Amino acid sequence: MTNRVNRGLAESPSTELSTSGAVNGTSATLKHFVLDTNVLLHNPKSIFLFDEHTVVIPLAVIEELDKFKKNNDETGRNAREVIRQLDRLRSKGHLFEGVRWNEDGGTIRIDRLDRGMESMPAGLDLDQNDNRILAIAYSLHRHGQRTIFISKDINARVKSDALGIRAEDFEADRIDADWLYTGFARIVVPGGVIDELYNERQIPVEKVEGYFRTDGPEGIKAEFTPVCNQYLILENETDDSHTGLARVLADTGHLIPVNGPRKPVYGIMARNVQQIMALDLLLDDEVKLLTLIGPAGTGKTLMAIAAGMQKTLREEHFDKLLVARPIMPLGRDIGYLPGDKDEKLSMWMQPIFDNLAYLLSTRGSHMNDAESRSTEQRIDQLIMGGKIVMEPLTYIRGRSIPHQFMIVDEAQNLSPHEVKTIVSRVGDGTKIVLCGDVGQIDNPYLDASSNGLSYLIERMKGQRIAGHVTLLKTERSDLASLAAEIL
Repeated sequence: MTNRVNRGLAESPSTELSTSGAVNGTSATLKHFVLDTNVLLHNPKSIFLFDEHTVVIPLAVIEELDKFKKNNDETGRNAREVIRQLDRLRSKGHLFEGVRWNEDGGTIRIDRLDRGMESMPAGLDLDQNDNRILAIAYSLHRHGQRTIFISKDINARVKSDALGIRAEDFEADRIDADWLYTGFARIVVPGGVIDELYNERQIPVEKVEGYFRTDGPEGIKAEFTPVCNQYLILENETDDSHTGLARVLADTGHLIPVNGPRKPVYGIMARNVQQIMALDLLLDDEVKLLTLIGPAGTGKTLMAIAAGMQKTLREEHFDKLLVARPIMPLGRDIGYLPGDKDEKLSMWMQPIFDNLAYLLSTRGSHMNDAESRSTEQRIDQLIMGGKIVMEPLTYIRGRSIPHQFMIVDEAQNLSPHEVKTIVSRVGDGTKIVLCGDVGQIDNPYLDASSNGLSYLIERMKGQRIAGHVTLLKTERSDLASLAAEIL
């Protein structure tokens, strides 16, 4: 299976896949993929990802797209893009008859609303679009077509299975969450390698190649293959107390020792080895894209904001610190909140204000003027002066963002398409940090394998200007650590 197709293309062990994802065989292997509305809203190019098979779009889906197209968010833009693509296909033929769009015979067809409704089992309300969409798949299935219903709605897939129709999630852009790149590896090596690393301050990566990592899923040992900006926790094979921390250099491929910042970063110090890795990448101007994931309390957002303030306010390497969050967890747009834009935004950005308040307090930053002004006054001054900017991601599309330290919090609620849109906004001289917890996703159509943050981590792995760290230990408080462990 390639990244372009669903598992349905590899249904039989005897089926051979070509490099393009097409099935080599007779027409008997061809399938009809019935797409739910949420698939098109998730990825507007999904109609072209099924190679030589037939994509069936129920007329009820077109009706739903018509309702979504008026939205100013990502779903509205995706709905409009799908409609434009279907309109372009009209120049090649009649959509109700099926329009062939590639040389392999791939066809896209809109199916009428009443097909199959008369034969649907009792108990399903046919006034609901979800059931009308299922009726199309049910009709194709009853007429002997090899039909697969594709939906990101779990309940719709359950109903499809109850009707005897094969149902699948949309598989393109999904990754294996169990094997998600962590940004570091534990390697057991001879003690002399660790000593050489710290004595010479740099060793060739070949010194650790061929050894086995011990931190794979379920304790599986795997041979180590280094990538750029990956961290290595080196463990002495004969002495557990003799360890080292190294990073794979992007330009030469050598290993260098990592000790972490010697001074506090805007008042905070790393408390564990993963936080040392994160701060090392956050403060590295050569790393333009950084992803941080981990459960609540591991310090993802706090460290990102601290590094951003250090680079923006003290070192003046960036013009401003931009912090953005998606509004998906609220379940409603920012316009429904009371007050003007700033008042609405302050409610939604309260977790960011909490981190800023800590860093600007006497306990956090220890700045000289901490006694003369309140924390709220200092935050207001930084915002009024344009040094710190907070925005919902709704307003990011279409912008170019140069010379800024940009933080995207709660990025696990973004789709791969949305992440691409955001990262492509980054202008010259900007560093972007995306933080999130792939175990806490509020978007009903995303999970740990299909969200944009996981997708970005895997696709950017090993790139010279990209880095990633998975944070493991909760450091917020003893209570938070206990809750994360046992609840």
